[in-house]
Amino acid sequence: MTHAVISAEVSETLAGVGALMRDRGVGSVVIVDGGRPVGVLTDRDLALAVVADGVEPSEPAQVHMSRPLVTGHTEMDIEEAAALMVENRIRRLPLRDGELLSGIVTIDDLAVRVGDLGLAQGMTAEVARAALPGFYFRQRGG
Repeated sequence: MTHAVISAEVSETLAGVGALMRDRGVGSVVIVDGGRPVGVLTDRDLALAVVADGVEPSEPAQVHMSRPLVTGHTEMDIEEAAALMVENRIRRLPLRDGELLSGIVTIDDLAVRVGDLGLAQGMTAEVARAALPGFYFRQRGG
């Protein structure tokens, strides 16, 4: 688990979250409401909203965050976190201690923890397969 979670309040603008991502070198920010995690905003969410959909960067991040938010708790073991991530097709799992944001686990964190790059690749494939339509994975040229 990474304890230093990059987060922003629900009132933060898309531009503010984008600057936070740039300055902290991250691809996602957990959106919180008084310390309680309520959503996630990724660099992909920003690109789709601002660039593709023409949304004003001054809009609140809350409007464009991914939700409902799936969270875990700090006491859960690694297998439980991995299963929750695959089941919910997510690459990032914010962790709570009570109601407050306490950390985050990513697929990459799991791979480093168990020392198995194949685990991360397998989980990523499972998450992608669950999220994308079946025709996407049919073999080409046949």
